[in-house]
Amino acid sequence: VRLVVSGGGLVQAGGSLRLSCAASSNIASFNPMAWYRQTPGNQRELVATISNIGAEHYASFVKGRFTISRDNSKNTMYLQMNGLKPEDTGVYLCAAWYETDYYETDYWGKGTLVTVSS
Repeated sequence: VRLVVSGGGLVQAGGSLRLSCAASSNIASFNPMAWYRQTPGNQRELVATISNIGAEHYASFVKGRFTISRDNSKNTMYLQMNGLKPEDTGVYLCAAWYETDYYETDYWGKGTLVTVSS
């Protein structure tokens, strides 16, 4: 399974971006799917997760500004980022987990760079 991330770029503080994570296969059984970010000087941190039934969870530092969603019919997960701050600058990655009774595995997409200027 390939996860392809797109939508990053340069934006001014207060602006918005929407990231997409497109999967090469059906995502309906992926549970959860998630967005992470790698910010300069920091370890990888969890931004948001969404379950296979749409339950959303957010890191405190993005709550109220970012919205995670998924469209199973398009095999794509999204991250709508509003009210961007310079400290949101980093490489954003998506991930997905798949589990059966016999095994579990995870998939990761290559990141997209988000740069927020002050």
